[in-house]
Amino acid sequence: MMNSLEQRLDSAAEQLSQTYMANYPQKSARHLESMPAAQAADLLQSQPLHVIAGLWKYLPVGTSDSVFEALPDELASRLISYLDSHLAIGLLSRQSEQKRTTLLDALTVNHAALVSEYKNLLQYPPDTAARMMTTKVQAFSADILASEALAILRRNQVITQDTLYVLDVNQQPSGEFSLQELILAPPNTQLQDLAKPLRTSLSALDDKDTVIERFEGFRCRNIPVLDPQGQLIGSIGYFDVYQSTKEDLATDLQTMVGVSKEEKVLSSSWFAFSKRQPWLQINLLTAFAAAAVVGAFEGLIAQVTALAILLPVAAGQSGNAGAQALAVTMRGLTLREITTRHWRKVLFKEMIAGAMNGVVIALTCAVGVYVWSQSIGLALVIALAMVSSLVIACSAGALVPIVLKKAGLDPAQSSSIVLTTITDIAGFMSFLGIALLLSDMLPKG
Repeated sequence: MMNSLEQRLDSAAEQLSQTYMANYPQKSARHLESMPAAQAADLLQSQPLHVIAGLWKYLPVGTSDSVFEALPDELASRLISYLDSHLAIGLLSRQSEQKRTTLLDALTVNHAALVSEYKNLLQYPPDTAARMMTTKVQAFSADILASEALAILRRNQVITQDTLYVLDVNQQPSGEFSLQELILAPPNTQLQDLAKPLRTSLSALDDKDTVIERFEGFRCRNIPVLDPQGQLIGSIGYFDVYQSTKEDLATDLQTMVGVSKEEKVLSSSWFAFSKRQPWLQINLLTAFAAAAVVGAFEGLIAQVTALAILLPVAAGQSGNAGAQALAVTMRGLTLREITTRHWRKVLFKEMIAGAMNGVVIALTCAVGVYVWSQSIGLALVIALAMVSSLVIACSAGALVPIVLKKAGLDPAQSSSIVLTTITDIAGFMSFLGIALLLSDMLPKG
């Protein structure tokens, strides 16, 4: 008799619980948020799938992840198939690779098309915000208290970033606050009063350039990443962006001199040979192009042999000046200090710098050449050549990477070779062209 009564009471309680969850999903989600994850999962296991899915969209990120991990794999897999696709993708993206594979494999039997769709949606393109973010984020409903939020953090035991988020009634992030602010806040403070408005956010498909520009512009410690429906799926920290930018700079140093991005200091000799050889061949072709310019002035060089001695000086100075401008411009592009829209400003700055350096170098060089050759004409030629070649080289160092980036090419991979060709030809052409114009002032022999 007693057992029968207990069964009826349990059945009635279960029916009441189901009715309450179905009719008041948002309030039910608030109750689940305040419960330990294992206890919430046990309660949900006794509910129909449509009831669980109905209230799931009201569970904040972090809490939903903890409860989901506590569900049996069979129920978790069925829940994934029942949820709206954007909720399912957000939930799956925050799971470990092993857990995600297990759930999708279980779904494949009866939902092969759905699994294929989910796998495609989960394959975010390289160098996007989704690839840079951490999925270990914690969000709360706006109306819970600071003491309750701290209890949830202790209970979930999720290592998260020190920026926490508040969600509105549509489960979209509306504010943020730091862990330190939460700890110092009075226990009865509602999170909506503690939180500050979001300074900015990122879309999952925003590219790396956008991510870095956003950090540069807003100086945030963390920026939330949202899916196309505005749901929170992750967060990117300043340190993550710093690491990524540092790797880009290191890679650019290699590629600027014709070394593959994949080559490491302990790579095999054969790997180094196979990756470097094509660029050395290209360098050789550009060297022949510069040699062809010298060959065009063969007669003049034969008459004024001093020109042959001074050729490396002219080419070397223009090459160094171009490399300086290239390095500064590449750094600006990599750190997103500039974009291709700033090309006029960068070009004007480098032209002025090239002209100023050219004048000083020209004076020094002219004095040295005059002391060596006792020829005013030769000193004048080298001086004019220095000014013109340095202006051209600095301009090229600024424009080449910007033009390549604008054309959709990797400026780090090609800039150095293009610049070397321009500076060599500019140096030789300036020096020998001016020498031809002032040939009457040059000493013969």
